[in-house]
Amino acid sequence: MKYTVLGAGAMGLRYGVLLQEAGFDVDFVDTWEPQVETVREQGGVYVSRDGQNRHLVPVNVYYPEEYKGDPDVLIVFTKQYQLADFLKRCSRFFNDKQYVVTCMNGNGMGHVEKLNQYFPKERLLGGTALIGTVLNKAGDVDFIGPKGAGSMNIANETEKPDAMTHQIVDEFQQAGLNPNLTTNFLGTLMAKVVFNSVINTLCTMFKIRMGEYIQSPVAQKLGVQLIDEAFDVCERAGITLLNTRQEEWETVKYVSTVSNPLHFPSMYQDISKNRQTEVDYINGYIYDLGLKYHYEAKTHDFLRNLVHLAEFAGTFDVDGYMKSVLESDKKAAVKTPEQHVAEA
Repeated sequence: MKYTVLGAGAMGLRYGVLLQEAGFDVDFVDTWEPQVETVREQGGVYVSRDGQNRHLVPVNVYYPEEYKGDPDVLIVFTKQYQLADFLKRCSRFFNDKQYVVTCMNGNGMGHVEKLNQYFPKERLLGGTALIGTVLNKAGDVDFIGPKGAGSMNIANETEKPDAMTHQIVDEFQQAGLNPNLTTNFLGTLMAKVVFNSVINTLCTMFKIRMGEYIQSPVAQKLGVQLIDEAFDVCERAGITLLNTRQEEWETVKYVSTVSNPLHFPSMYQDISKNRQTEVDYINGYIYDLGLKYHYEAKTHDFLRNLVHLAEFAGTFDVDGYMKSVLESDKKAAVKTPEQHVAEA
């Protein structure tokens, strides 16, 4: 089948390149000008694995307005807050035969509703990827973990797999993406949100890799507290997750220890580059969902606000602030005693 990846960032490139290397026809569509122009100038994207064996892989990349392809399957990897505009710009080449696979649950919840404006439930598959990838810079991506590392869960929105679904899963398997087909759509999507509510926020706040986090003597205590709150919310919302609470923690532990110990989560990559994070779609989503069922996931809300504080700190103009304070102090120092008394 022919695939078109919407969003040629870290994860979009990993899926597309692996499918291309497995022999499938793949195009990329992106709106980020530095990425598109760099890839075109280079004649492809530089790919490394755990920082080694950097090599150029030829790929085709287009802006939405110029794309003339007719894919069978669209794979969506964009930021949550960019998705609505991205889909609007791409809608000119959507048709009523295409299937769409969204693997955006590492970025939280909120995308399915936007995709359903263009694609019915019968042609939408939700995927969750436990696969670490880093975009070093425009046109340069690093696949984290050895070849074949990582896995993903995938489910139809209707929870009724059809022939096309099985073909997509089979081709993802050929590409080494290790898909696991489930018939629990919301449970599949929320499982990755819960995973990232632990890994993304904690690693981001302390600027550490997943392997560093898991070695901490308090890693399990922190992780289990967040998992328990998230499971409490899902139980009240009637969402049955794929794992038990203990299995969810074991997944966090395994991925951090074995699959992707060198990985900096995507939220950390965003905040380190002064980009908006998606914490409101992850920890924030869990907290807001809980409120609908009269439950406060207070730890998730606390972490959400800490991440927002870190976002603010990363863009705060310290020099400008200090200059204004010094100027204010200087003005105060030249006032006469009578003026100080009058102000008091």
